Amino acid sequence: MAVHPVWVVYRPAHLHMNLLGFVSMMIFGVGYHIIPRLAGKPLYSRRLAMIHLWIGNVGLLLFAPGLMLQAAAQPAAPFVIGIGATLSAVAAYCFAWQVWRTLQEVEVTPARAPEVAADASRVRRPLRVLDEHTPVTEG
Repeated sequence: MAVHPVWVVYRPAHLHMNLLGFVSMMIFGVGYHIIPRLAGKPLYSRRLAMIHLWIGNVGLLLFAPGLMLQAAAQPAAPFVIGIGATLSAVAAYCFAWQVWRTLQEVEVTPARAPEVAADASRVRRPLRVLDEHTPVTEG
């Protein structure tokens, strides 16, 4: 767009390719990596994660060209944009459902015993929790 200013009409397609294609997929990928580890249990459905990946990418592959068609004033543009946007929204819903179902039955405990590591030098002592019955000493 900087080289050829006429291409500014394609800015919405460029923006959505970056946001849907890179940023949101990065967030989803990090979420799929971290959430099961934080929850301490496996992901609700690996199959749903793959479905999410495919629906999201197909939605992007329709949405961004639909925006380019809109810039060229093509009559099919609203239809293509609508299908792509709907698929992208369904993909985001799949992620939200996956996270909700993964975290749904996680037991929350106030404190967990530290796990024994293979290397004893890497074991950290747990923080001491103070309550109203614990005397506080200076120093």
